[in-house]
Amino acid sequence: MIDILFEDKDIVVCMKPVGMDSEHELPAALGGEIYTVHRLDKGVGGVMVYARNKSAAADLSRQIQNGEMVKEYVAMVEGCPPESGDWEDLLFKDSRKNKVYVVNRKRAGVKEAKLTYRCLTAGARSLVRVRLHTGRSHQIRVQFASRGYPLVGDHKYGARSPEKEIALFSCNLRFILHGKTRTFSALPAWAENSEKITE
Repeated sequence: MIDILFEDKDIVVCMKPVGMDSEHELPAALGGEIYTVHRLDKGVGGVMVYARNKSAAADLSRQIQNGEMVKEYVAMVEGCPPESGDWEDLLFKDSRKNKVYVVNRKRAGVKEAKLTYRCLTAGARSLVRVRLHTGRSHQIRVQFASRGYPLVGDHKYGARSPEKEIALFSCNLRFILHGKTRTFSALPAWAENSEKITE
């Protein structure tokens, strides 16, 4: 059973469960005509929006392309990164290994990646809130891991923690729907105790 946050004739906003594929399994579970406009890794849960027709899909895709759709995440990372930051990297995806690497120069297949983050709690493990400005594969996971702060549970990118689930969650989506700004938010259990999370 998928938790539906909002639905009308044009879109459906739902909670993606951890372990469910966002391109095939989740759309099939929602039923009817479904158009995927953005993705979450299989091991990541959180808020997603799908279009129910081609017109809505084109509109949402345009907002993503123009940076008008705000996508924010919470993550628990190993270590204590600086209080906040704007990070820009060049990423290359090795499709055979399904792994992404930070590289030093542009070449075929390399894409620019940018995010902004701030720490909500700091310590041996730190809770961060992240806004994506680009939507690259494994982006948050790679950009934090490359600086020595792998996400808790993310063993593909060097986590030492015993947890098996990646501590990354799509917590906030904001976009224009029928001329009005709509915001949909949720938090995972491991982030709910932070008083600063919703500031």
